[in-house]
Amino acid sequence: MNPERLLTATLRELPHGAAVARILAAAIAAVEPGAAVRRFLRREGETLVAGDVAYDLSAFDRVWIIGAGKAGAPMAVAAAEIVGERLTGGMVVVKEGHLTADHVAALQPQVELLEAGHPLPDARGVAAGERIATLLTQLGERDLVLALISGGGSALLTRPAPGIRLDDLQRLTEVLLACGASINEINTLRRHLDTLKGGGLARLAAPATIITLVLSDVVGDPLDVIASGPTVADPTTFADALDVLERYNVLDQTPVAILRRLESGVRGEIAETPKPGDPALARVGNLIIGSNRLAAEAALAAAQREGFNTLILTTFLQGEARVVGRVLAAIAREIAGNNRPIGRPACVIAGGETTVTLRGDGRGGRNQELALAAVADLAAAPGALLVALATDGGDGPTDAAGAVVSAATLPRARDLGLDIAAALARNDSYPFFDALGDLLRPGSTHTNVNDLALVVVV
Repeated sequence: MNPERLLTATLRELPHGAAVARILAAAIAAVEPGAAVRRFLRREGETLVAGDVAYDLSAFDRVWIIGAGKAGAPMAVAAAEIVGERLTGGMVVVKEGHLTADHVAALQPQVELLEAGHPLPDARGVAAGERIATLLTQLGERDLVLALISGGGSALLTRPAPGIRLDDLQRLTEVLLACGASINEINTLRRHLDTLKGGGLARLAAPATIITLVLSDVVGDPLDVIASGPTVADPTTFADALDVLERYNVLDQTPVAILRRLESGVRGEIAETPKPGDPALARVGNLIIGSNRLAAEAALAAAQREGFNTLILTTFLQGEARVVGRVLAAIAREIAGNNRPIGRPACVIAGGETTVTLRGDGRGGRNQELALAAVADLAAAPGALLVALATDGGDGPTDAAGAVVSAATLPRARDLGLDIAAALARNDSYPFFDALGDLLRPGSTHTNVNDLALVVVV
């Protein structure tokens, strides 16, 4: 990642702005998917080693690559290089716009790269899911599958359960995103409405051996939640899924077909997803190869090289974006006024993923809204800067990855006639920061490990 791509109007103006851009770039580089695969997967002759587990390639007639997620293309390129001539074929589905000509050239003709919609599943994702399912059902004991899973896989790899249509899933996704449900809650529902999620992919592939390499985009790295856990046991039930809808009071907004399936599952009329100890999971190994923690630690090291006093506040950042934004601004004010919890020049790092409850029809994303909520409070912290970044390069349905706020943002916004309260009321953070020139627009990073926020005070 070229740090220049991360500079905004504010970062270009501040003496330490280039250093902040370099810190962000170092964090993204640390979770580059191809490098992550190479750190955990290697081949030694006829032995393939994943983490600390060795697999005898002579025991397999065919080796396949299957993948789903925003980071799928570079992960597949690295995996294919490592497997080499033993690779038989495969399919990987990624978010539209996350492919390059180099990815395609490196994987042809063995591995087919497919594109689909995100965050709303679309017909391309359903087609990809059906094709991958067809391949998996033809596998046997002498097949080895490298499953490459990264953030976005839930939407990108979709195979609706019987009786559920694509438009049902699209409507449910819209409802859940609007009500502020967490990714854990959303994926609890997805696992019970799709035949590939919640261990479904492993069930279809059995008795093949599966090595799953996971780039985590979920706080705490729970394997069952990342991309809805296609190769792991599902600890949740149909009752848990129905409870999510009841908790957010959205039963009346949920498609009837979905309610019928969940209610049938609660009554025991539909088989549950694979649970711990299920024979379908006996020949599956799952390995996390990259996470938000790794990105945060890389940011910490880079900030230290730049001369900052540093602190990783948390890699479990969650909650309503506008609330979290004010909390981070309060930390900036504490550093600016009292030199604590660390002294200036300070760089405090927080990682995780917030949520947004939609109240209006504006444009933006969780990182942009977090930044917008901090503008007024940060004005009282001279020398303070807040940067909020989605590591995949996409924050909500926009071309921005986040935004930058400084103590000067509020007076600049007032000079332009921008209304913070009105923008928050409409969830309209994108036009606000666009007018200021402070949207982060790095483009697709081809990785995805949640979000990073930097609180910098000089």
